[in-house]
Amino acid sequence: MERYSEKVGAFVRGLVLDDVPSEVREKAKLILLDTLGIALASSTMDFGHMVLDVARVLGGARESRLIGTQQKVAAANAVLANGTLAHGLDYDDTLEEAIVHTGCCGAVTALAVGEATGASGKQMLEAAVAGIEVMCKVGLVAPGKFHARGFHPTALCATFGAAAAAGKLYGLEASQWADAFGICGSQSSGIIEYLADGTWSKRLHPGWSGHGGIIAVLLAAKGFRGPASVFEGKHGFYRSFGGDGEYHLERLAELGKSWEIRRIAFKSYPCGSISHPYMDCALKLRRKHSFRPEDIEEITCRTAEGPVHRLWEPLKEKQRPATSYGAKFSLPYSIAVMLVRGRAGLEEFSDQAIHDAELLSLAEKVRYELDPTIDYPRHFSGHVRIKLRGGTILEESQPYPRGGLESPLPPEEIEDKFRANAGLVLPREKIEKIVASVKNLERLPSIEALSSLLTPD
Repeated sequence: MERYSEKVGAFVRGLVLDDVPSEVREKAKLILLDTLGIALASSTMDFGHMVLDVARVLGGARESRLIGTQQKVAAANAVLANGTLAHGLDYDDTLEEAIVHTGCCGAVTALAVGEATGASGKQMLEAAVAGIEVMCKVGLVAPGKFHARGFHPTALCATFGAAAAAGKLYGLEASQWADAFGICGSQSSGIIEYLADGTWSKRLHPGWSGHGGIIAVLLAAKGFRGPASVFEGKHGFYRSFGGDGEYHLERLAELGKSWEIRRIAFKSYPCGSISHPYMDCALKLRRKHSFRPEDIEEITCRTAEGPVHRLWEPLKEKQRPATSYGAKFSLPYSIAVMLVRGRAGLEEFSDQAIHDAELLSLAEKVRYELDPTIDYPRHFSGHVRIKLRGGTILEESQPYPRGGLESPLPPEEIEDKFRANAGLVLPREKIEKIVASVKNLERLPSIEALSSLLTPD
């Protein structure tokens, strides 16, 4: 009987970009552009400097660009840094039901290994599509189960997505794919204990997992063996990280028949994606009605039980986040930001902003109530009800996040987001060259033409 690892490998090996629907290819390019902008912005920040320094120390053959620098290191070490940069601001894309961020794995790995192998833009895009689709399907087998057990879905699934992208470019033989994915099962990791104190381990997850996926491919190419039953086995990936229960393994067999890239959502705000529909509701209320933050008596949000331990509890701590990174996973704080400032950019999740007395005073008024009818994680929905002094009730709901399939962002807005993020590092002329290169990615004879632009003058 053919194992699922073999089926996934057959999909990746047989994937031809010309067979991928044009709207999927175009969206994959926007995911790449969005990812590069976030990584460039992160390269200016303290955590970015740290992970780039570590990648330089690890070094290796000068194969792949460290984004935002002049240096190149071995591909796996470049992905360790670049994947961390791409996810470090929590500003990157998300597939709702699987709760995975994809560009920080699929696009970043395809770029680094594409450089190492001398790939064309078309080959690199082909690998990115493969990596993103595999990562999404691996997550869709177990929606909500990883978070419930204290694991970060992106961290777990990114290893397989990175292996798909890397293996496509390294040219794994048919017999080697099961070994590569089997090794990935032991490389996947990532716990969500960062929620306890707002520390940084989540930022590292895609970088570490992408690094692990490349290592798995390189080992498999040498003949190193891994369990072919990694997905369905009694001690396999899903039962180890998700526990006993029913899993939708048939989703893995849907690769190439349905395309998840279509459903991936782009972020408008640099914080946890589940928060976004709530923040949109708060912004709509602010724009529709004339009230001051001090007029608010209480704010109540309906939520599914799944996100409570990440965004709501312990409530007192979420109302006064201890760190700027922890604020990204606090719905009380995020809602207060929208109602007070009417925007949520990088500045609103800074060390200065989290000490703003007006924001914290309003965040203390935000509560939640459980709503079992919310179909989470299939959909990220939002609801905000404001009670003003005097008894007036203002209420807004949103069934899905802006930026996804139901309410897509126009390409021009994603390009402007890239320009704003990349502008922290690069001059205008180079930024426009990157935009043009990504738009014409299939026609680049070498991916080096793009990667060489990702460095300050």
